[in-house]
Amino acid sequence: MNKLTIDDLDLKDQKVLVRVDFNVPLNDKLEVTDDKRIRESLPTIKKILDDGGKAILMSHLGRPKGKKVPEMSLLPAAKKLEELLGRPVKFVNDCIGSNIEKAVSGLRSGECILLENLRFYPEEEKNDPEFAKKLSRLGEVYVNDAFGTAHRAHASTEGITRYFEKCAAGYLMQKELEYLGTALSDPKHPFVAILGGAKISGKIEVIKSLLDKVDILLIGGGMAFTFLKAIGMETGTSLLEEDKIDLAKKIMMTAKVELSLPLDVVVAKEPKEESKSSIVDYDKIPADVKGLDIGPTTTQIFCKKIELAKTIVWNGPMGVFEVDRFAEGTLSIARAMAQATARGATTIVGGGDTAAAVAKAGLDDKMTHISTGGGASLEFLEGKTLPGVAALTDKVEMKV
Repeated sequence: MNKLTIDDLDLKDQKVLVRVDFNVPLNDKLEVTDDKRIRESLPTIKKILDDGGKAILMSHLGRPKGKKVPEMSLLPAAKKLEELLGRPVKFVNDCIGSNIEKAVSGLRSGECILLENLRFYPEEEKNDPEFAKKLSRLGEVYVNDAFGTAHRAHASTEGITRYFEKCAAGYLMQKELEYLGTALSDPKHPFVAILGGAKISGKIEVIKSLLDKVDILLIGGGMAFTFLKAIGMETGTSLLEEDKIDLAKKIMMTAKVELSLPLDVVVAKEPKEESKSSIVDYDKIPADVKGLDIGPTTTQIFCKKIELAKTIVWNGPMGVFEVDRFAEGTLSIARAMAQATARGATTIVGGGDTAAAVAKAGLDDKMTHISTGGGASLEFLEGKTLPGVAALTDKVEMKV
């Protein structure tokens, strides 16, 4: 990574404006139910505070659509951060304005403050230059540690960098780019990619990008049925993208790597716990049911491929894992990944649903790396430039 990092900065007595990703789930009592993203930001925040800097944190939460929605306040995140840090975290009820500038200027070295939800302003997502400029007044150096929003050119991730001489990556951003970057540029072989999830359309570019890098591509989830249809199979009422059948056919014809589709699937009329389910071969799917998970034979084959791999990237569940009846394929993949990690393989899990599936399996700490950004990790795997990363200062620009 040729960008400035937090280790390149002199943080002592500096007001460090940090874009974090505290977009965390809240329950009805407005309590944080999953603090992974907050925990992942701790090394960067602690570094600033321990070096005698002043940490000014900013984030979004949910989709308030440019309006002040009390239920989407970042106050619960501030409370959780305070608990995890073991030191006070100040919270202000806005993110721009003279009152906020005054609160920030009153910070002492080693103190931390969290601003209110950036997306209470429509200007954030519009990457409005004036809004970015107002945010920039709060800091002397800028650190982006929000990989989960790095694929968005927003005011707090891209626009703001124009107003700072030094814009650096935090530790989480570094870690994300290091693991994902190494997987793409210098993986240990055999390199296995597992792709699932609902649709092929969201992963076309990922498939194209991975086809000349991986040794084996395992395809499950809803997207597998478009591939099965492409080889002439009956897919029942399974999720299907008719307009992508020809593309699936072309991918299979041109792929120079091993591409594995499900040999059996778990089917039912509806993805409900009480639904009657059965296991059928891929070429015997009845017309009135839908495939909702990979079957035991497929699971065994996929797990065997994972067992032999040295680098594994997984993005997208194998079925409707939220329903226990259709979770076994996905949970088995998670277990196989954990075993591969224990054997020394590098295992990388895309964010979003895949990370949620690993959490359901209780194996969060058994993977080499779980990305905090679903969309960002997908775009990175596609080979796209992430605006929030591109906007950071190049090391060659700064003679540090």
